[in-house]
Formats: sequence, structure tokens, C-alpha cells
Amino acid sequence: QKVERPADKEVIENINIDRIKPNRYQPRIDFNQAKLNELISSIKEKGVVQPILIRPSDNSYELIAGERRLRACRSLGLTQIPAVIREVDDLNAMEISLIENIQRQELSPIEEALAYQRLIDDFAFTQDKTGQAVGKDRATVANSLRLLTLPKEVQSYISQELLSAGHAKVILSAESQDARIGLAKKVIKKGLSVRALEDLMRKKKATKGKGVALDNDMRMVEEMIQERLGTKVKIVRGKKRGTIQIEYYSDEDLDRILRKLGCV
Repeated sequence: QKVERPADKEVIENINIDRIKPNRYQPRIDFNQAKLNELISSIKEKGVVQPILIRPSDNSYELIAGERRLRACRSLGLTQIPAVIREVDDLNAMEISLIENIQRQELSPIEEALAYQRLIDDFAFTQDKTGQAVGKDRATVANSLRLLTLPKEVQSYISQELLSAGHAKVILSAESQDARIGLAKKVIKKGLSVRALEDLMRKKKATKGKGVALDNDMRMVEEMIQERLGTKVKIVRGKKRGTIQIEYYSDEDLDRILRKLGCV
């Protein structure tokens, strides 16, 4: 059975579920079983309200978007699912899958970062181009990618929602991977908020003699420079002098910052 949509001339067909292969570019790693059970109940009562998106692949089809809907239908023992068939290449298939998951806010911060990294590794995207593809600015993409430099143990805590992306950004300021793991465990054990973790880090740095804790005015200056340059900036104050530390994440990123500063 085919239903043509006049707006874009795409055709919706009921496709045999056994003919649909998994999406090789699926950015999601973890699927929340409780949310999947809710979807199963909804489909059981009302059917599949929104068709999945697939593309032809040999004598079958490859899923582009709608993994949870497909899993729910399989759990219910359904043999067919409504689907929009679209001819797209590998790059467009990944972009569509990534964008759909981001718009639905269904990716963990780590899954999102891994998807950005895959666009960069597999399709030679720059951070700017990655941001344009998903509707984010370059700084957001760069900050997301920084999460992948955390120890795998800390990344796992983020994926399990034991730590937020805000916690992770503060933890990244620790000097070593061991220190980052220790901080992560302390946040979880004590239930520290992001602000409490920031205060803890400032006190640690002051105690080590690396500077004095920043007052509100200096923190505002730090945030202003950070916003202007689109990267992590840290002001370290001493009694009479201090330093401004500007982070960059690639040669391309350094060139961008130098242009912002008017150096090139």
C-alpha cells in the first residue's frame, strides 16, 4: 500500500520489517528501556503515528531514522511498518540521523560528541562545517568534542547521566586523567552541583599557590573573553600579576583564534 504526500512527492509504504537493516551511522549507543516500553504501549494502542525513514540497499532497505519505532514494532511482533523511502548517500544518511536525534534531544553528550567526531573522521568535516550541518556554532561542537578527551570511566558516568555535561566541562580543567576520575567520583558520591564543583576547583587552585580565587568581576571578565574567542579561557591571578590561558583544540582552531585576535 502506497500513500503519496503531495508536499514533497515522497511515498509512504508499508515495508516488511525483516527487509530493514540497522543504520550503520546510528549515533545512539544506549536505548533507555523505560522510554522504549512507553513507545511500545503507545504503538500498541495507536499504531505508528510517524513513519520511519529508510533508503534502498541492495535488495533490502537500510534504516536512516526511527530506530526506536522499529525496535518497538519488532517487540510487538509486527511484520510491517510504515516508511518513507528516500535515495540518499552515506553522508546525508548520517546527517539526517544525527540531526533527528539532536532535535529530539535523545543523544547523551558523549553520543553527540562521537557523532561529531565521526563526521570529522569519515567525511573530512571541519568543526565549522559540522556545526553548520547540525545547526550549532563551532564553539559548541569544539566543547562537545573535548568530552572525548576525558577518561573512558568518566565518559561512562556521563552516558549513565551520573554526571552532566556541565560537570564534565569543569572536570576537564583538572591537570591529569587520574585527577579527573577522582573528581568525577567525588561529584557522584557527594551529589555536588556544577557550581559547587567550580567552587571546589577554585579553592584547590588557590591552596596550591597557583593563584587566588577569582572574584565575581574577574569571573565576568573571564566569561567575556571566552565568549568573544569561542573557546575555554582561564584567568589565573597572583597577588600582583596573573596569566590568561586560552585553549585551542586543533591547528585550525588556533588559526581561528588568531584571526579573532587580529594576529593574522
